[in-house]
Amino acid sequence: MDIQKARSPNYWFGNYGRIAIVDHITAGLMTGCLSWMTDPKSKASAHYLVTRAGEIYNLVDELNSAWHAGDVKKPSWSFYDGTNPNWLTIGIEHEGWPNEPLTEAQYQATLWLHRQLIARWGVPIDNDHIIGHYRINSVDRANCPGPAFPWQRLFADLKGEGTMPEGATPTKITIGDKVFDGYLYRGISYLLNPPVRDLVDAFNRKIKWDEIAHTVEVK
Repeated sequence: MDIQKARSPNYWFGNYGRIAIVDHITAGLMTGCLSWMTDPKSKASAHYLVTRAGEIYNLVDELNSAWHAGDVKKPSWSFYDGTNPNWLTIGIEHEGWPNEPLTEAQYQATLWLHRQLIARWGVPIDNDHIIGHYRINSVDRANCPGPAFPWQRLFADLKGEGTMPEGATPTKITIGDKVFDGYLYRGISYLLNPPVRDLVDAFNRKIKWDEIAHTVEVK
C-alpha cells in the first residue's frame, strides 16, 4: 500500500520507545486537518493520517515524536507514569467524525497500517497498547476517536479472528490455483485474513523471515 508524504514540522527528535498506538478522529475533513497539522503555528501533528478514501499520509517519521497526545487530563491509560505520551506512542488520525463509521476503504487502510506498526515495533494487540486518545485525555478528547470507531472489529482482525462489516456478503476469492475466504462489500471484494504464506505462494512471491526484527519481507 502506498504512503504519501506530507511532512509536519511539529515533532521532537527521537522517542523513548514505542509501546502503544493512539487512534484519533479528525472531527473534520482531510484537507483542513492536513493543513492544520503541517502548520508550525498549530503545534499539533500525528505520525499518520488515514483518509476516508483509504489514503495514508505520513506526517512525522516513526523514529520521532509527533505532538498528538501530550495534553494529559484524567487519563485511564494504565501505562501513564507522568512521561509525556508523545515520547512513547505512535499517533494515527482518521478523517471523519466521532459518530460516523470509518469507510470500508479507510478501515482496510488503517488495519494494514496497524499491522505494519505492530510488526515493526512489537506492539501487543490489546486495549492498553492500542488505545483511543480519550484514554489519555478524557476531559477534552472524550469523543476521540468516538463511539463509532470499530474497536471490536479491529482487534478481531489484528488477532486473526476476521470479521465482515455489516451488510457484506461472504464470497470465495480465487488467486492463481488457491481459493481464499472473502467478502463482497459495496461492489469491492476483500480477503478475510488469508494465511500469509498461502497468499504469497498464490502470487508466486517469496518471503524472508527476519529473526531479529521479527518481520516478514515479501520479495
